This record gives sequence, C-alpha cells and structure tokens, in this order.
Amino acid sequence: MAPVLPPLAVVQAQLDAYNAKDIDALLATYAPDAEQYVLHGERLAQGHAQMRERFLARFAEPDLHARLLSRTLVGAMVVDYELITRNFPEGLGTVEMLCVYEVVGGRIQRASFATGAKRLGPPALPAG
Repeated sequence: MAPVLPPLAVVQAQLDAYNAKDIDALLATYAPDAEQYVLHGERLAQGHAQMRERFLARFAEPDLHARLLSRTLVGAMVVDYELITRNFPEGLGTVEMLCVYEVVGGRIQRASFATGAKRLGPPALPAG
C-alpha cells in the first residue's frame, strides 16, 4: 500500500501531470468520485470518466501550460493562483485561475475553479 501524500504534494503532483499532459498521472491525484465545480457554481465534472474527457480536450492545445503564481495551504484545502497559457480560437493567450482543492485521504476529492479574463498574446505576469 502506497503512503498517503500530504495535500501540498498531491496538488503539486496534479499540476505536474497537467503540464506534462499525462492523463493517467493526473487522474491518479483525484478520488474516483471526485467533483469539479465552477467556484460557487455549477458542477463541471464528476468522476474520472467525465474528468478524463474534459482534460483530454484541453490537452489537445499545443501551448497549454499552468504557471503557479502562489499557493496557500489551510488544513486539507490548497488554493493555487495560476496563469494558464491556452490556445483560444482567436489565438494564443492566457487566463488567470483560482483553483481550490480539497484533499481527502491523499487524493483530490473536490476542486473549484474561478477563471479570470482572457488575454490574447504571449504569456505575461498579470498586473497588480
């Protein structure tokens, strides 16, 4: 039986797998029945099958990359502030994201995301 990773290690493994576009490693950081939400809003996905579909669609973007700008830990909750490079229909750009992860038993059980404004052009640190 593998040791249970602490919340910071789980979320870092998730970010590393996302940037490597490694769907199996990414899903391994989530509980099988994990849920993803828009922060304070609708459910985006529940379970590995729905999450796999969402992530694989995103992984098709050649320039996809999440840059961690800050990370905060409060108990089992990890909050990341990230700058995501994306390939939008209009061209290369970025969005700021606030990602809130609840880690239970060494896996992400719940994740909520708030997405900032889309900015077209090469990645740059957000103002402010």
